[in-house]
Amino acid sequence: MAYNEHLAERIKIVLQRKSATFSEKRMMGGLTFMVNDKMCCGIVKNDLMCRIDPQEYELALKIKGCRAMDFTGRPMQGYVFVSEESVDKEKDLETWIQKCLDFNPKAKSSKKK
Repeated sequence: MAYNEHLAERIKIVLQRKSATFSEKRMMGGLTFMVNDKMCCGIVKNDLMCRIDPQEYELALKIKGCRAMDFTGRPMQGYVFVSEESVDKEKDLETWIQKCLDFNPKAKSSKKK
């Protein structure tokens, strides 16, 4: 198992409950959920990966279990990892997913190759 499949199922349920149209894409050794053809959230190993508003980035890093997404060796502004323990409760998972969905309309789409 390259990523936490149970967390993936929980994310799908939250996205469906929020009426978000999404697709799944294997990426970065994990699973990414695309909304409006833009990376919204995902899973890398056991961590939730969130794409949030860069203006909320520093504040988010102060939340327990949240850390900079440093997948490439340097932090990526607007992307964070949230530990599995920090999204164990449905309410906490929903809060993080909502942050991702709130930013999604403002997010830039990746250029297609």
